[in-house]
Amino acid sequence: MNAQPARASSGLLSIGQVLQRLSSEFQDLSPSKLRFLEDQGLVTPERTPSGYRKFSAEHVDRIRTVLTLQRDHYLPLKVIRTYLEDVDAGRRPQLPGTNIDVQGRSILTSERRLSRTELMEETGATRQLVLDAQHAGVIPSAEPFNESTVVVTGALVELSRFGIEPRHLRGMRGVAEREAALIEQAVKPLRGKRDTAAKARAAEAATEMASQMQVIRDALSKSALSQLI
Repeated sequence: MNAQPARASSGLLSIGQVLQRLSSEFQDLSPSKLRFLEDQGLVTPERTPSGYRKFSAEHVDRIRTVLTLQRDHYLPLKVIRTYLEDVDAGRRPQLPGTNIDVQGRSILTSERRLSRTELMEETGATRQLVLDAQHAGVIPSAEPFNESTVVVTGALVELSRFGIEPRHLRGMRGVAEREAALIEQAVKPLRGKRDTAAKARAAEAATEMASQMQVIRDALSKSALSQLI
């Protein structure tokens, strides 16, 4: 990925300033994590003559997009990198794991926070459906809600048309928690280290494992459905 053209330092941010802007959304973000994203070819900050990294507003949006896709969509960085390369090339790639086409240069450039009323308005969910989903543990029990909750609630609205209610999906929560426990155990040696680079590798490994588990889940579901249809 080519470096962005140099510009005057006015308006550019240091690593510390980027952390200040994003730390409220991504509490585990660190200088090492930012350098790791650069090493992976996901963001290319400008450099001062003395070698210090400087980030534009576009860089910050790109970092936010990467971290959101990693955290909320459980995508490995290599998938995110391919996706961003397609966006940079002017193509309209499908957001991996969804049926969403990209309209502009970046998506999810800010992590939304929605109230219950806003969630209902956006998804068409009834208040009772939202309450039932919270009680079943399918969505968070308290506001504000994020983008993942919007996606889940939208799916619940569609499933309700077939008579499937949140209480029927309670077991999925247990499956997700067991998978998370497996991943936690696998990355425990890395998470136990104090250096932030190891923690960044742990986060990447956890995301990769979650992605592969999703592949297995999808394959098992398709196999089970093939026996019914």
